[in-house]
Amino acid sequence: MAREAMEYDVVIVGAGPAGLTTAIKLKQLDANLSVCILEKGSEVGAHILSGNVFETKALDELIPNWKNENAPIKTKVSKEKFLFLGKKSSLSWPTWLLPAVQKNHKNYIISLANLCRWLAEQAEKLGVEIFPGFPASEVLYNDDGSVKGVATLDMGLDKEGNKKDTYQEGMELHAKVTVFSEGCRGHLGKQLIKKFNLDEGKNPQQYGIGLKEIWEVSEQQHQKGLVMHTAGWPLDSKTYGGSFIYHAENRQIYLGYVIGLDYQNPYLSPFDEFQRFKTHPAIRKMFEGGKRISFGARALIEGGIQSLPKMYMPGALLIGCDAGTLNMPKIKGSHTAMKSGIVAAEAIVESIKNKADLSIYEKKFKDSWAYKELHAARNVKPSFSWGLILGIIFTGIDQILFKGKLPFTLKHKHADHESLKPASQMPKIEYPKPDGKLTFDKTSSVYLTGTNHTENQPVHLRLKDPGLPISYTLKEYDEPAQRYCPVGVYEIQKEKFVINSQNCIHCKTCDIKEPSQNITWVCPEGGGGPKYGNM
Repeated sequence: MAREAMEYDVVIVGAGPAGLTTAIKLKQLDANLSVCILEKGSEVGAHILSGNVFETKALDELIPNWKNENAPIKTKVSKEKFLFLGKKSSLSWPTWLLPAVQKNHKNYIISLANLCRWLAEQAEKLGVEIFPGFPASEVLYNDDGSVKGVATLDMGLDKEGNKKDTYQEGMELHAKVTVFSEGCRGHLGKQLIKKFNLDEGKNPQQYGIGLKEIWEVSEQQHQKGLVMHTAGWPLDSKTYGGSFIYHAENRQIYLGYVIGLDYQNPYLSPFDEFQRFKTHPAIRKMFEGGKRISFGARALIEGGIQSLPKMYMPGALLIGCDAGTLNMPKIKGSHTAMKSGIVAAEAIVESIKNKADLSIYEKKFKDSWAYKELHAARNVKPSFSWGLILGIIFTGIDQILFKGKLPFTLKHKHADHESLKPASQMPKIEYPKPDGKLTFDKTSSVYLTGTNHTENQPVHLRLKDPGLPISYTLKEYDEPAQRYCPVGVYEIQKEKFVINSQNCIHCKTCDIKEPSQNITWVCPEGGGGPKYGNM
């Protein structure tokens, strides 16, 4: 039987900053367009996690009077620090020696989840329909192969795929243009890139995992408006990563750690590196006596323009982190994601009005300031494949002396899943036990995410070969899924590979890092996953 279908001018998949910006701009340009957004989270913002020091450039274009509209953008950056950490020591790097892209004096410390909630309110005022709790699970195609729209997930299936009493069939949403803005490693975007060969001639995409906690601290420990970053310990010189420490309002500190997923040692645990980082004397004193109130983790996309796929195909566009518009040396992606949404909306209106090819989107994006930013930033991430010290030296030359205008482009040589070395070749890493005050275990951490999945539903972490984790990955790499997952989804129990999918916070790390690409993340039932507050 044919599923029920709804017709729109534009269907947008994902209510992040890029998708919401696209919707708002579409309605600003043509109020008569019918626009809807599908969001897999239980509410807008439930799955949004970011540092976040926010550059308002794209928002200034989209909603120039945002300051008068009670936008949740209040805490201006007032001071900056950068530390290099040794095991016990720290060296403060003069901020005047930092590249311009790493200076934040005009920016704001915000919760991106709360900004998305506010953007959703602005979109709904303009007539955009937003459907939280409805994940787009399937791309639909016309007879000519162009994208027709998407279908939402069938709800109320048990683990074997049988219909329960609560069964509800998914719906089809058809559109003149479908916009995919699922964020980093979008599961439909991943399929489209492969189907339409959008990454032909591009470098392998690069990713990191970002882990974040929110702490409430004393007045004495809090410096509202302070932005601090660190590099060095506890990571070795061959592993890319570093921390962020942002002092927001209400005596809260946003504390996070990012590790490049091209790391080599299968014994490395990003979660435990983050916990160990907090024990450094220079860091510990900021949080002792404080209270951890939130935790989360999410993959981020770092490949830059070398890895940016073609962003259009017949009937559809890829925008924001679904494509890979994050500016890595700036440690920011929200403003560029939003700009890609503005450009997408302009291209869609022009395409519908003049029946023009959607390739105008890519032409417009390449003429935008966002693309110019990415071009200037292109050599930073690949330079860190030479190690931390050489990467920092090169970045200084590239960004300070040449302002990103060196006459060559470095390449990413490997996908992240290809970078692990066999366990037999790498040293084991012993992590200290958590103390429950400053450092914590994965179980108590996943509790803070508010994660929930409907019981007895199909497992959304699918193995292409169920036997491979034991027959190959365990023997070759000591099954790194036990460690790269930040919330303990994967375990080895009595020589069986166990998937605790109810713990999954949708970070997508397994989909990226699994060395045989044996794990595929697909959407669980609508509303499942984390429920982040002001992350």
